[in-house]
Amino acid sequence: METEPEPRANGTPPGGGPADTETGLAVRGLVRRYARDVTVGPISFTVAEGEFFSLLGPSGCGKTTTLRCIAGFEPVDEGIIELAGRRIEKVPPHKREIGLVFQTPMLFPHLTVSDNVAFGLSVHGVPRREAARRAAVMLALVGLSELGQRRPDQLSGGQQQRAALARSLVLEPPLLLLDEPFSSLDLKLRVQMREELRKLQRRLQKTTIFVTHDQTEALALSHRIAVLSGGRIEQIGTPREIYEQPASRFVADFIGNANLLEAEVLGWRDGIADITTESGLRLQACAAAAPTARRVTALVRPELVRIGNAAASVANTFTAEVTEVVYLGDEAQYRLRLGVRAELLLVRKLTGGSDTLAHASVVNVGIDPGDVVILSR
Repeated sequence: METEPEPRANGTPPGGGPADTETGLAVRGLVRRYARDVTVGPISFTVAEGEFFSLLGPSGCGKTTTLRCIAGFEPVDEGIIELAGRRIEKVPPHKREIGLVFQTPMLFPHLTVSDNVAFGLSVHGVPRREAARRAAVMLALVGLSELGQRRPDQLSGGQQQRAALARSLVLEPPLLLLDEPFSSLDLKLRVQMREELRKLQRRLQKTTIFVTHDQTEALALSHRIAVLSGGRIEQIGTPREIYEQPASRFVADFIGNANLLEAEVLGWRDGIADITTESGLRLQACAAAAPTARRVTALVRPELVRIGNAAASVANTFTAEVTEVVYLGDEAQYRLRLGVRAELLLVRKLTGGSDTLAHASVVNVGIDPGDVVILSR
């Protein structure tokens, strides 16, 4: 049975580590200036051969600008871009041999799907019969074998994006750039396309950079993620590292739901920090070393908040009132009030006929010290 390659224990992606750039991509000190006070960078990262690397962040953070600089559509004011050991920051876009898929498929409306996929091969002088053969192979790979003779306007949005992906991959580029390719699709189709892309990328081992503002897409697809904010990289890591050990308050807040509690460190001993939040909660948090700052932010993920019998076995226990219930089908979200000012968000999976908590009910709440992440402000 075919298995997908997994990242190594230290976060190194299959096919090479972050420093292995002889066959991958290296971006070093990239800067793009638009005005005196509008700058993207300096940005530095490496992408190993076969790695799926995502640039994740809100609108205006610089992720698409970074992608366009790699593709050659934006000039680089400072810095170096190397692809397979070759500097390309001054190479014209059409000579960089990079595959591109944009937010909209941008297929030629007057050509069939098969001819759209074969178009780039024809431009590169590949004989028509061979170009048609390679296009057919690629269409089969993306599940469009039966639709090759249709026009683009006869395809659904997801089928058009698969055709655009086939058109880029048929040229066998060393690097594939994807600029929010699923943003115009509805939610169900986005999830389907995400799974198809994940399987295809793992199968082909194609070095890929994926731009998205959707944290779920980045977590599901990526070997590693770079989180951007204000034209800078906040953190680079595996999906697990980004989610469980965020490097900043911004990353913690942007990735998933988060309880972020402003707090003051009272003391530290034997790997346990005593903190008190601005709302008056006293918490113990696991910390390998004494926190370097007195004022910190404590992060507790909502799905790690314990209730009922499970709350009794941990060090941080409270009594809370359920002030809000949001039913989401397979899970429920609750707003809990602890004392006068303190609030927590709880996310609870609903399995095996488990009931939602009633509004205004009182529950026991527990937070394990190992589930409290201390972030410097």
